[in-house]
Amino acid sequence: MVNVYKIAAQADWDAALRAGAFEGAAIDLRDGYIHLSTAAQAQETARLHFAGQSGLVLLRLDAAGLGAALRWEPSRGGALFPHLYGPLDCRLVEAVTEIALQADGTPKLGDLAP
Repeated sequence: MVNVYKIAAQADWDAALRAGAFEGAAIDLRDGYIHLSTAAQAQETARLHFAGQSGLVLLRLDAAGLGAALRWEPSRGGALFPHLYGPLDCRLVEAVTEIALQADGTPKLGDLAP
């Protein structure tokens, strides 16, 4: 099993739960896919794109459960990142964890299962 992760605003996740699917944040909608990260990529994603933002949650998903809509594509530094083309069915989210901010404003994700 390979886990992939999505950092989302709690408000966006709450809206997704009401709708049954997460359509994505503004950047996801702009780019045409939902940005995900592996366990090894998630902390850097948090630092680069979510510093200073409170009210975030971390969603954990089993990559295999996302099927053909999940594509591994080159991104930051040429590394392959998981991108989900289509809405995320909320039932596929295995865990939701609140993200705390460190003193410097960087989200702290802790140890993530690969």
